[in-house]
Amino acid sequence: MNLEVNNTRIRVGRIIYFALAIIFTLCIIAQVFFAGMAIFLNPGAWMKHMIFVHLFGFNVPVLMFIFAVVGAMPRWAYWQLFGVLVSIFFMYYTANIKVMLPWAGALHPVIGILLFVLSYSIVLKSWHLIMKKPERED
Repeated sequence: MNLEVNNTRIRVGRIIYFALAIIFTLCIIAQVFFAGMAIFLNPGAWMKHMIFVHLFGFNVPVLMFIFAVVGAMPRWAYWQLFGVLVSIFFMYYTANIKVMLPWAGALHPVIGILLFVLSYSIVLKSWHLIMKKPERED
C-alpha cells in the first residue's frame, strides 16, 4: 500500500513537472514573439516583453523544482533547472547592464535561444521519463 502511494506521488509530481516545463517553454516562445512585435510592429510591445517575464521567469522554475522533489526526478532535472535559473539571471543582467557594457546587450537574444533549447530539452527528457514503462518486480 505504501509503495503504491509513493509511486502515485512520484508519477503525479513528474506529470506536473512536465506540464510546468511545457508552460515555461511556451512562455519563452511568447517572449520571442513580444520582442519581434516590438522590433517589427510596435515599440510599445517592449512593455509586454518586460512585464511578461516577471510573471513566469523565476516563478515557474521554482515550482518545477518543488515538483522535481515531489516526483523524485533524476539528477539531470535539477542541473537543467539550475541552468534555466542561471540563464534567466543572465537575461536580466544583459538587459540592464547596457549602459556600462553596451556589447553585453547583444548576448540577450543569444541567451534567449539557449534558454529555449534548454527548456525544450527539459520537456523532451521529462516526457521520456514519464512514458518509460515501470520495472515490474516478480
